[in-house]
Amino acid sequence: MTSKEALFKEIFKSNSKRVFHLCYGYTGDSDSANDLMQETFMKVWQNLEKFRNQALISTWIYRIAVNTCLSWLRVEKRQSKEELTDNIIENKREELSEKNEQVALLYKCISQLEENERLIITMVLDEVPYNEIAEIAGISDGNLRVKIHRIKNKLTEIYNRYERF
Repeated sequence: MTSKEALFKEIFKSNSKRVFHLCYGYTGDSDSANDLMQETFMKVWQNLEKFRNQALISTWIYRIAVNTCLSWLRVEKRQSKEELTDNIIENKREELSEKNEQVALLYKCISQLEENERLIITMVLDEVPYNEIAEIAGISDGNLRVKIHRIKNKLTEIYNRYERF
């Protein structure tokens, strides 16, 4: 195994779970999230030599994942598959246990947030350090804390709307 392969294996092992959660937050569908995660890591592999240690490697990978998800979303919107995604979420939800049902509902609520809000809250849920989230989002730490507070309030409102039904 080359040193690049060993490095990549370690990078994948320590970042794949977070990248999957981020992609799931964008798609609401585990198959699509898995595809996007694989696409992200293909880009990481292809560009590993270009990484210049100016940021944490996890920050760099998150940026690649976000760009991959945003590109996917643009294509999805053009193909108008939003109803299909909602149907997939509904069908999958019926198969899940109660705890998983709550997680699915949380991700469904997250999917209704704006793109930058989804990015931030998904990283918060994955316990990414705030300074790293701020760097990825391109905002100050103070601004990030305000945004997180507002996103949580917005999510609570969305969640409560579902609870009434």
